[in-house]
Amino acid sequence: MTYHNPVLLQPCIDLLNLRPDGTYVDVTFGGGGHSRAILTQLGPQGRLIAFDQDPDAQANALDDPRFTLVPHNFEHLKRFLKLHGAPQVDGILADLGVSSHQFDAFERGFSFRGDGPLDMRMNPKVGKPASEWLNDVDEWTLTRVLAEYGEVDRPKRVAQAILSAHRAQPLATTQALMEVLSTEGTRGEKLFAKVFQAIRIALNREIEVLETLLENGCSVLAPDGRFVIISYHSLEDRRVKRYFRDGRMEGEAPKDDFGNRLVPFDLVTRKAIVPNAEELQENPRSRSAKLRAAQKREGSWG
Repeated sequence: MTYHNPVLLQPCIDLLNLRPDGTYVDVTFGGGGHSRAILTQLGPQGRLIAFDQDPDAQANALDDPRFTLVPHNFEHLKRFLKLHGAPQVDGILADLGVSSHQFDAFERGFSFRGDGPLDMRMNPKVGKPASEWLNDVDEWTLTRVLAEYGEVDRPKRVAQAILSAHRAQPLATTQALMEVLSTEGTRGEKLFAKVFQAIRIALNREIEVLETLLENGCSVLAPDGRFVIISYHSLEDRRVKRYFRDGRMEGEAPKDDFGNRLVPFDLVTRKAIVPNAEELQENPRSRSAKLRAAQKREGSWG
């Protein structure tokens, strides 16, 4: 089984604008597809530091003296880069979301296409699985999660159905959750996908972690360094687009006395790059991918 088919591989490598002696970070190592491609472009003095909190990814670590794999969430980027003697880097790559391996490993609970424990943790050794998360979440919070992170229709009704069923008989498996959702009409897999996505994002704090990555990434990038991010849904893409454009999550970028916008990046991609027809045919899971890149300005903060 292929661990993960690297999405938009060549565009990512091109946008990173790799220097043979540079130091780069792949914050979503997974199966190592992007990392392997980066290493082919680096010389003996080049360096690649990768992050992945999923214990399954450790088996894919690359046997290369220029490579370091950090088994932690990339929200700790700054701390571990400093620990590994690389407080400033020349490029950062992030391929957000869930890997093919995680979807296909039904025991991880990410997929509704096979039965398994209702887990959904990116790192199954940390925190509570989704089945236990449902013990603690209230109706208002679950409704908000379903609406904001999954764009679920009638989110309050769906939240009530999930929590009512969970109180009667704890929803311990993906199949049990799907059975509850099946009572909500004939929306089938579309509803399953939205609810699974929403719970997964909330459970793993994916939006908060992305925002931390954007801020920390800006801080550790050297002048002219590239920030390259693949996102898979509008929640992520909107934040990436806004931060690359304005250097902040909300509000307009500040201006100097002459009306010039004070922003840390120059946009490398004006519009998101998406997979071409050939890639979509080879890897249908890439269909929602959007790739954006920005370059750190000389003299900008961070």
